[in-house]
Amino acid sequence: MIQVYTGCGKGKTTAALGLALRAAGAGFNVYICQFVKGRFYSELSALKKIKNIRIEQYGRRCFIKKRPEKTDIELACKGLEKAREAILGKKFRLIILDEINIALNLNLISLKEVIGLLKAAPKNKEIVLTGRYAPLQITNVADLVSQINEVKHYYKKGVAARKGIEF
Repeated sequence: MIQVYTGCGKGKTTAALGLALRAAGAGFNVYICQFVKGRFYSELSALKKIKNIRIEQYGRRCFIKKRPEKTDIELACKGLEKAREAILGKKFRLIILDEINIALNLNLISLKEVIGLLKAAPKNKEIVLTGRYAPLQITNVADLVSQINEVKHYYKKGVAARKGIEF
């Protein structure tokens, strides 16, 4: 099954991590590939303590604010290759491709290649794609799509990102 968590609201990665926790509790091996993320997020500390969850980051320590650099493309391509190994291999039952929709939106990786990989995935795999701007081709191939929309956000009141809540 292929799940997509998209939209401009807060909670896409959080929902995927909740599913990872549930799957790990059920004894599944979980692989989390974080695209465009390379800095510390508090979930890294927690997830590294769970033996059947592996999390890897394929991004720089900063946000991509302008045009992506060659390094951004190289890291995203490396992440996609690791994701391919996890999806086509036998070890992992749940594979989370965190922020892959952002990587696609920034043209760091090929949409055609991602669609081909999703279509080639064994039926016993659960694959989750997160991030804003999910392409129509991704939502069309998915079995479940959740659109997470912002109704109200405390950032607009000037509240900064908080450790343990946003990172």
